[in-house]
Amino acid sequence: MNALSFGWMRRAVTRGLAGFLALPVVAGIGSVAAQSDAPVIRKSLAESKPGTAPVLPIAKGAPNIIWILLDDVGYGASSTFGGGARTPVLDSLAKNGLTYTNFNTTAVCSPSRAALLTGRNHHMVSMGLLPQKLMAAEFPGYTGRLQPKDGTIAHYLRECGYSTYMLGKGHLTPDEEATDLGPFDRWPSGLGFDHFLGFLGGAVDQYKPPLVEDNQYVKADGRHLTTQLTDKAIFYIERQQKLNPNKPFFMYFSTGATHEPLQVDREWIDKNKGRFDEGWDVYREKTFARQKELGVIPANAKRPPRSPRVPAWDSLTVDQKRVYARLMEIYSGFFEHTDYEIGRLIAYLKEKNLFDNTVIIYVIGDNGADPGGGPIGEDENTFPKPITKSEEERFAKMARDYEKLGGPEAFTHYPIGWAQAANTPYRDWKTMANSAGGTRNPLVVHWPNGLAKKGEIRTQYSHLIDLLPTTLEIAGAEVPAEVRGIKQTPIQGKSLAYSFADATAPARRTTQYYFLYGSGAIYHDGWKASFGYRPDFIDLYQTYPVPKTAENFAGKEVWELYNVNEDPTELNDLAKSNPAKLAQMKALFDEEAKANQVYPLINWSDIFIGIQDFQRKAGLLPGGAAPKK
Repeated sequence: MNALSFGWMRRAVTRGLAGFLALPVVAGIGSVAAQSDAPVIRKSLAESKPGTAPVLPIAKGAPNIIWILLDDVGYGASSTFGGGARTPVLDSLAKNGLTYTNFNTTAVCSPSRAALLTGRNHHMVSMGLLPQKLMAAEFPGYTGRLQPKDGTIAHYLRECGYSTYMLGKGHLTPDEEATDLGPFDRWPSGLGFDHFLGFLGGAVDQYKPPLVEDNQYVKADGRHLTTQLTDKAIFYIERQQKLNPNKPFFMYFSTGATHEPLQVDREWIDKNKGRFDEGWDVYREKTFARQKELGVIPANAKRPPRSPRVPAWDSLTVDQKRVYARLMEIYSGFFEHTDYEIGRLIAYLKEKNLFDNTVIIYVIGDNGADPGGGPIGEDENTFPKPITKSEEERFAKMARDYEKLGGPEAFTHYPIGWAQAANTPYRDWKTMANSAGGTRNPLVVHWPNGLAKKGEIRTQYSHLIDLLPTTLEIAGAEVPAEVRGIKQTPIQGKSLAYSFADATAPARRTTQYYFLYGSGAIYHDGWKASFGYRPDFIDLYQTYPVPKTAENFAGKEVWELYNVNEDPTELNDLAKSNPAKLAQMKALFDEEAKANQVYPLINWSDIFIGIQDFQRKAGLLPGGAAPKK
């Protein structure tokens, strides 16, 4: 019997799942294929005996499972968590499911996606940075190349009889492998998915995406990408129900929304007209108050002050307020459109009587809200090209292009002030692995047939790597010793199923490290020690004139210390008053870093050297191309 055998209801009793299942326990539902018998071969057919052909596994009786992952959504962006974007579909899932408010990501895209899909820390699967050459390095934790020994949730569920589908953003394929010639090992098809429609990169034009279906590029039809993805998701499920209705499916629905460029049909932007005219300071105040009312932040949380990198809204000019408010209207419309499309998928499941036996695990963002728009926002793509115009020139262009912002002709992004606002109640933003504004994202789990408790909040500390083992436990499956002959490395995540029935169950994740681009942290038993890093992305790539050098502060990190049980928004630094605890936490970070291939600590200054060399060779910097050697 395969190690991923089913009979998930029967094993639910011994695993304690009966405590949270709202269903009666039924024994012996489904199993994987029996192993084929070897043939007996003699000289004549009469003396020989044929073997038996293997039977394809079908996980009959197991629930369907959908993972939804949004992109660059801050904790305080959606109405479900007190924010401005109206998300009734997400509101409903949370109201009828479980909401996890102490759930964490890595603080940036590819590392989060690698951790989620593999159930292992991102450096352990070589995704310490990104799979693009300019953001990778030939050290074990940073190559940007996933390996077969670190199988994915799709590998494991497919082995035991699930169909596996992926829609949307990949961002795990190295650039040099991302052509129609492959190799396809790190395309979704190589990562365990039967079928895929989406894109392989990080940011994508929502109307003109470099669209990939299975193992080849195809032409997009001109409609908004999220609409195309939803249509294809429904098609996959509909086809499966016709061909084999007893076979469950796993679907990974990973939108390009709400990553820059912020693009959506005009009707969605217009629905938000005037809703953000009060600005980001008032937004933060009102969102924080609503979060307290909803209970989605701790009662003892205090609102951090506005970042010194963000101007007071009242200090802005009339034109600045007009344009910046418009940029947030676009963001909100983009998010609301995404919620609507997810609602279409859910409506289909309900129509076909599939909804009640479908587990939805919904991660609202792979990291915090994105500061990549810099001080004033964007309406054209720059990185990795250097900025060649002053803030005044760029803003004047946005003001002229006001009616085009958010549409197919503009690469639109909001300014950093809205990034902090969307991350309410936490400090900072995406890429800051030291701050909850980079790493804290909400999680919603919804399963009508499986959750006895509904509309409740869970506060157990948890991380992306915990969702793979959670999903396997729900499915009654285990990680196999091998996948297609490749021995598998240990899973580092811890299933969250223990918390489904018990809001007060002690957290099983007690320690977690974080590190990206020079900033890092270590969490342990309610304490957090952290260090930031500057110069960062904004200093180096959203600055005019372009910096010529980047001072490197490696080894000069300034550590902070927080008791996050008492100070969840990290405002009271205890580093000086409790040096013994800080020393203990620093030692633990070192231990975790060594165990997870985190060293060397690559920072933004290190990366700047390679990107500047690329810019110089491409003739993008003053002085033209570098001299040939």
